[in-house]
Amino acid sequence: MADLIFVCENGGLGFGDYNLAEKAKLSDYPHQGDLYKIKTFKEITKLEKNGSFVYESVPGTKVESFLADEKKVSFLVEGNDHTQITLDLEEEKEYRVLVDGINLGNMSTNIGGKLVISVDLTTGQPQNVVIERI
Repeated sequence: MADLIFVCENGGLGFGDYNLAEKAKLSDYPHQGDLYKIKTFKEITKLEKNGSFVYESVPGTKVESFLADEKKVSFLVEGNDHTQITLDLEEEKEYRVLVDGINLGNMSTNIGGKLVISVDLTTGQPQNVVIERI
């Protein structure tokens, strides 16, 4: 189950498996002083850091090179359907959203800091997502 979450060559996290028919999870995965928890299968992928929400996709996805700081989140995402991705960012801020270099426009987080984007995914074709605070 260690392949449910792993460190990528760029130091970012990889996680999730949208091909699983049944739920799988792994807790207390250490990375850069934090503990991560992953829950994933074909219907949902969810990542938590130190007990707090970080990422969720419906249906499930595979993510690689997930890097996040106070100004930018970037990752490669792969799945097999129209997918809704929710990220926990800074509350009530505006972000520029790019998917495979295409600017989807500016979006604002709500009072809880959640940002929701929709991406059309195709199996075996990861898309590059970049979200930058404006």
